[in-house]
Amino acid sequence: MADLYLLAQQLGQALLARGWVLATAESCTGGGIGAAITAVPGSSAWFDGGVISYSNRAKQALLGVSAESLLQFGAVSEPVAKQMALGALQCCAADLAVAVSGIAGPDGGSAEKPVGTVWIAWAKADGEVTASRFVFAGDRQSVRQQTVAAALQGLLALAGNAFC
Repeated sequence: MADLYLLAQQLGQALLARGWVLATAESCTGGGIGAAITAVPGSSAWFDGGVISYSNRAKQALLGVSAESLLQFGAVSEPVAKQMALGALQCCAADLAVAVSGIAGPDGGSAEKPVGTVWIAWAKADGEVTASRFVFAGDRQSVRQQTVAAALQGLLALAGNAFC
């Protein structure tokens, strides 16, 4: 498993170098990404804040996720994760955002979306949004930890690349 503190520390250095500020929108991780980030001293210089939007109502009210997307695709989907990331950008006036929505288990899965299914979306203030689907193995804690690591790795890849 990736060292979350080291990933967050490297992310902070990359964001500081660019003068970027980060925001998060979390569902299945329940604030785990924000916790990993704020474990790094000085993270207030590059982390504005995050939203824990566990329910569909919160996703709509706090992040602007459309009811239509939730009905058509479900909370654990590419469109919803992308809307969550864009909502986090707006909510926190950030340059970069990450959003996660998934099924950590032990129940709640289906044949189409088994336990461990997670969508992670990354959005930049210029409007670029990407998302990836993951199916993590293990228990609830393991799925959540793997999700945090993947989210941070994706952020680091974006912040470390010359997309400016």
